[in-house]
Amino acid sequence: MKPRSFDPLKLDVEAFAREGASLEGEWPATSLPRLAESAAPESDPAHWPPVRWSTRGETRTPKGGEPQIWLELGAEAQVALTCQRCLKPVREDLAVSRWFRFVKDEDMAAELDMDSDDDVLALARHLNLRELVEDELLLELPVVPRHDECPEPLPHANVEEDEAPEEERPNPFAALAALKKGGGKA
Repeated sequence: MKPRSFDPLKLDVEAFAREGASLEGEWPATSLPRLAESAAPESDPAHWPPVRWSTRGETRTPKGGEPQIWLELGAEAQVALTCQRCLKPVREDLAVSRWFRFVKDEDMAAELDMDSDDDVLALARHLNLRELVEDELLLELPVVPRHDECPEPLPHANVEEDEAPEEERPNPFAALAALKKGGGKA
């Protein structure tokens, strides 16, 4: 019997896990539109390396329990984001390696997800693996992307030559102090 072919964009997770199947591949970064939107303005996601991914399914049967459907997901991507210090593009390597447990419905998934360290999802007829990969990569994006060392000196790091040194500047409260000494007469 010929092994079953699985479509990653319409994955039957239950059958995939039951067969212990695996898939892997690459997608252009532009095929993950929400990830591509995170790009620095100077960086075209069409020039990013492809997003590599792999997945495998398995059925686990705990002692005295019902069989459980599990999916392992791995993904790697390289993106260019805007550095929050110098505002130039900074390359970030993203990597995901996660197991997901699938249960019969949303209510059960929500209940188990709160009580467990495992990622629990509701079992759908078809799973779009590309959307799941994109979701997980988005969660891996740094909150504040920045270079370890910015390629150019920061603009605010240089003191202007026109600026007077701190001790030569007039104190903005000196006029107020003079008013207080003079009894409030202006």
